This record gives sequence, structure tokens and C-alpha cells, in this order.
Amino acid sequence: MYRWVRPLLFRLDAERAHHVAICLGRLIQRLPAQGSDDPPELRQSLFGVDFPNPVGIAAGLDKNAQCIPYWERIGCGFVEVGSVSADPAPGNPKPRAFRLPLDKALINRMGLNNDGAGAIAARLGSVRDSMSTPLGVNIVKTHRPGLEGTAAVADFCRSFVTLAPLADYVALNISCPNTDDGKTFEDPAALDLLLAGVTGVRDRPERQVPILVKFSPPKSEDLNAGGRFHELLAVTESYDVDGYIATNTTVSRQGLRTDASVLAQIGQGGLSGRPLATRSRALLQFLFRETSGRKPIVSVGGIDSVEEAVTRVYMGAALVQVYTGLVYEGPGLIRRLVGGISERFATDGVSGMAEARGRNA
Repeated sequence: MYRWVRPLLFRLDAERAHHVAICLGRLIQRLPAQGSDDPPELRQSLFGVDFPNPVGIAAGLDKNAQCIPYWERIGCGFVEVGSVSADPAPGNPKPRAFRLPLDKALINRMGLNNDGAGAIAARLGSVRDSMSTPLGVNIVKTHRPGLEGTAAVADFCRSFVTLAPLADYVALNISCPNTDDGKTFEDPAALDLLLAGVTGVRDRPERQVPILVKFSPPKSEDLNAGGRFHELLAVTESYDVDGYIATNTTVSRQGLRTDASVLAQIGQGGLSGRPLATRSRALLQFLFRETSGRKPIVSVGGIDSVEEAVTRVYMGAALVQVYTGLVYEGPGLIRRLVGGISERFATDGVSGMAEARGRNA
């Protein structure tokens, strides 16, 4: 069906098409649901949470937690909403989202637009008890000039206190500028300050949820001995975070088929989709190796086929997420991935996720 709908959506600009898709999801989720069983070999327990299958949506797709029942309905094994900031944020001026069809990619400079932690907490509270799949909440610093350093940490902590009691895990989006010199929380000292703050407010039972850290895509030198990811991992492991998400979008434009003049006209923004796959795989393999497979890793970036999803699991991913793939392949992609992973396990003689994870690491 999506092959007929997609040309209509692609006549709209990328952000308006996304808005239409969210509205359709909100309508569909009101209809009676049809039950579906996940293949038992895809079920697993990670950081104390039971996942019916390893395929979920990435942060950015449902920033404001408007379509949670819909994501469950189309087969997601978990849902991650956000990024959510402590205060509402309108984001950057439009246009701020663009398609690159030749590359099966998107560029966005949304500016972390969202309704804020309070509004989203109320929305989650209305559906949380009826959810049958795990819920992750991705939190981020409020997009406001001058909010830096310890004030940025306090902003993160406000979101955590508000949202953690409603989440099965909280993901920390650490790639936004926060320091006086414009560095991100992917600076080791800033990351240490952030994790000290967030773990410090995890002082009540309802806030003691798993914490995952979401990294930006690496440059090759970042993964060398002594590179920045070795430093960052030393910090995160010192706080014994529960897992990692790899990766966020990239500002790189290397290897794109889209004409350079088109890219120049679009301008700045984070690139997602198929061109991100190589960097996403590289960080996945690095994290799996450096943690000896002890920490669950969520792989995201360029996953739009069964082959790519299976590749990520065999490289060490415990979970996989999609976003841009849904734009180009449609909502049926979720069930194709779930069914395809199960079929591939059967073909390869793999008994389940525990055996599959890191099989080719």
C-alpha cells in the first residue's frame, strides 16, 4: 500500500509529510487492533526489561509521544520517544528537513523542537499502563542560547526527574553544545559532569531506570587507541551506564550521490539514513569489542533492510532502530524486519538473540 501513498507524501516537503504521517498514525491507533505474536527466538531481557522483538523506532520520529499505540500496532518491539527537553522549544526556522532520495537519506536541522518534559510526561501517563512494549525516553538539553555548563546539567536532570518514572529506560542525547566553548557533552569532562548529575538524581525507586548514552557518529581516528571514544567510554563505564545507542546523525556529506549544488542549497543539518551505515557499524563494533559484549548496544543509522538488521545483530547489536528507513520503505518495514530476522536465524541455525548477538563481531 505504501508504494501508492509515498508519491503523495513526497509531493509535500519533508516536515509537512512527517506531520501528515503522525496525524495518520494518531487516527489509525484509535481503530480496533489486531493481535500479533512475536517469534519467541527474538524475545530477550536486557537491563531488566523484556523486549518482545529487537526492532524499534528511533528518537526523532515521535518527538512528542503522540503515536505510541500506533508503533506497537505496526510491530515495534520497543518505542523510543523524544528528544525531550525540560522546557518546550520551537526549534529552528523552516524549512529544516530535506529528503535525499538518491541516497535514501534525510537532512534535518529541526533544532530539538518538542513540547517539553511536562507535557510529554502527561501524554505518557495517559498510555503507560496500556503499553505492552518497552518505552524509552530520549532526553536532551533545552535548545536555548546561553544554557551551558552546570546549568545545562541541571536542565537535563529536570527532564530525568520528570520522565524517568514513566520510562523503561532513559537515553541521554549528549551531542548538543553545552559548554562555554561550544563543546558538547561528548567532551569527557562535560560528560563526567552530566553523568554525575543524572546519577545523583536517581535517588528514588521510581527513578532508578536504566540509563543509555547515545553517541554521535565517529571519524575513523576517533576509534584509534587514545581516540576520543576511548576517553568517553572510560567516563561512561566509570558510572556503569546500562547501555549505548550508536549513532546519532552526522554532519559529514562524504560519499553522497546527491548533487553538490543541491547539498549547498540545503545547507547545514544532520544526515541520517543509508549513508550513515558505515559509521554506525564501526561504532557498534568498537563498543561491543571494548565492553566485551557486556553492555546492550542499540544500533541505529541506515537500517532499511533485513540484511542490514541481521548484520547489526551479528556485529553485536542487542536492539536495532529505524527512522529514515520508514520514510522510504513505509510502516510495513517493521514487520518485514521482525519476520526476516526470524527467518534468517532459522536459515543460519541460530537459536535466538543471545546466540546471534556478536556472532560475527
